[in-house]
Amino acid sequence: MSAPARPARTRDPDALWRWAALSPALLLMLALGLLPVLNLVMLGFFEVHWSDGRSDYRFVGLSHYAALATDPLFGSAILNTIVFALGAVAGQMSLGFALALLCSKATRGHALWRALFILPVLIPGIVIGAMWKLMMNPDFGAIAQLLELVGLPPVDWLGDPRLALISVILVDVWHWTPFCFLLFLAGLESLPRDVYEAAKVDGAGAWQELRYVTLPLMWPTIAVTFVFRLVLAFKVFDEVYLLTGGGPGTATEVVSFTIYLRFFTQDRAGYGAAMSVAMIFLIFLMLAAAAAARRRVQPA
Repeated sequence: MSAPARPARTRDPDALWRWAALSPALLLMLALGLLPVLNLVMLGFFEVHWSDGRSDYRFVGLSHYAALATDPLFGSAILNTIVFALGAVAGQMSLGFALALLCSKATRGHALWRALFILPVLIPGIVIGAMWKLMMNPDFGAIAQLLELVGLPPVDWLGDPRLALISVILVDVWHWTPFCFLLFLAGLESLPRDVYEAAKVDGAGAWQELRYVTLPLMWPTIAVTFVFRLVLAFKVFDEVYLLTGGGPGTATEVVSFTIYLRFFTQDRAGYGAAMSVAMIFLIFLMLAAAAAARRRVQPA
């Protein structure tokens, strides 16, 4: 018995036109995305010196990348970045999810609560840095004055090596929790109501409803928010630059700030480029690990 004939493929007459219309924009976006990265990779193999307004490139091979492995400042910056990213994202997601749950269950003032919760993310970063630096000043800051009212001594939040990174994390949590709140609130409001009605009929309480209904249904939103915020947290620069300048010492020096120092204050463009490529590679590894973990634990 002969196998049934395969149906002939039908070509979409408009497909060629769509590709022709989109290809210039796609090529432009590809060039804008790849050319800077390729230039950065190439720069990592050279030592650049400036003389009389001209650049002198000297090929050094893999020496910059080899130096990264023994650079204590780069290792310290990686550790600070990991601590900052995990601490900030954990705080943002926990608070954002809690606020989204409360707002989704509120019976009155939805618009007011949403407006209040998203205010921090609308403030420019330079304003946030100046505002919190003044508030955390141990001499005349608002926090020091509040501590004085209750009989406690002032705390040097940004000058104490034990507290500086924690303080920057708290500022970042305050700044970006509204972003997580908005994503979680949109996810919660899109969940099917009939599932909750069935859970109530089965006698599920608030905790059972959260554990067995809300969290499994919200898992895709939680995973996407976590990965997105983690990548952005690894690239933090403005808050560290404005609040502490990487200090005291290297207590708050993250990788982005270290790269900035190599490029713009130490005039080591080749080494800074190698550091940037290493950071991009680490972020790609992190995304791959997050994608693998998501596939492994994603509910059926």
